[in-house]
Amino acid sequence: VQLQASGGGLVQAGGSLRLSCAPKRSIGLVMRLAWYRQAPGNQRELVARINATGRTDYADSVKGRFTISGDFSEKTASLQMNGLKPEDTAVYYCNAGTTFQSYWGQGTQVTVSS
Repeated sequence: VQLQASGGGLVQAGGSLRLSCAPKRSIGLVMRLAWYRQAPGNQRELVARINATGRTDYADSVKGRFTISGDFSEKTASLQMNGLKPEDTAVYYCNAGTTFQSYWGQGTQVTVSS
């Protein structure tokens, strides 16, 4: 685990959380940053990603509610999550990609109550 993710927690539906991710050690030149999530019984899925040019992509289920940002010089990423829904409940993982490697954080739990 080369990345440290934080910011998860328990929130009511409609609430907001902000996740943050930072490297625990040197990981080289980062070209892309992303957040994934995995709910119990489901496969890990891409939530949002940003590349070094600033292009962003979002899963359809979070468009208009989540915003990813990244600082490629510091190799940090954030995910602002607004309008949270119970179906957003999952463990959220940050990911940083270099030319040759992909690094992961340990995951942070997000639980949204109805």
